[in-house]
Amino acid sequence: MKKQQFIVIGSGVVLFCLIYFFGRTIPPKKIVTPSTTPSANIDINTILSASKAQLTNQQQVYLGRLESSIVRGDTRNQKIQVFRQMAGFWKDSVHLLLPYAYYTAQAAELENSEKSLTFAAHFYLESLQQQNDPGLKKWMGTEAKELFEKALAINPGSDSLKIGLGSCYLFGNISDNPMEGIRIIREVIERDPDNMHAQFALGMAATVSGQLDKAIERLSIVIKNQPDNLEAAVMLAESYEQKGDNINAIRWYEASKKLIANPDILSEIDKRIRLLKK
Repeated sequence: MKKQQFIVIGSGVVLFCLIYFFGRTIPPKKIVTPSTTPSANIDINTILSASKAQLTNQQQVYLGRLESSIVRGDTRNQKIQVFRQMAGFWKDSVHLLLPYAYYTAQAAELENSEKSLTFAAHFYLESLQQQNDPGLKKWMGTEAKELFEKALAINPGSDSLKIGLGSCYLFGNISDNPMEGIRIIREVIERDPDNMHAQFALGMAATVSGQLDKAIERLSIVIKNQPDNLEAAVMLAESYEQKGDNINAIRWYEASKKLIANPDILSEIDKRIRLLKK
């Protein structure tokens, strides 16, 4: 796997790992949660309605003008530009990232370039891994899946895109058969055992699902090939801790400290280590 392919998802995965294991030491991105029951189906109309309810009058007027300009736009490029303006409005002025993700995806679908589709897909995929609401995860996973599929139509040989698609099945609640996602990613590994992106994805899935021996096996492969991989070190420590192997858990928590500069996170890791030593 090329180095740049791993960097595409790196920052989001690091954030997910640290939030997952250390109780939201890092403030999460603001994701508007529609007011529905956790198991309810969620669609974009529900999300946008909940988002617009948080706007000031001035913001509502501005947004209305942008929405009207989409209808009037008579060219593809005009619509792409307006969708990007709307995405920027939700991100920079309102700080709500679900509508930002939606309009970023709308622009990407019109542009129909591998780069834009991949960016939008990964944003959904990384963000859904920070969510607890099943309906929201499913909506985000479905959106990500469709974007990955469109990117794969442009570049069907991309292993990175295939791993992203498989991850939608693993983490996005989009199917009752998560083995479909594992199958897609395993096909990449069978063809390229040195693809650490794929090895990490399966290791992460095994950790979250409690398959600790499988997680340790996959993550150990990643660490062997990428000794400076913070995400893998943290997940490996957590897997050993859940398994009850405190010695190895402490070993990998200590290893992860060498890769972290944030003093708050370092403090949380030290607390975890002290508890394991008792």
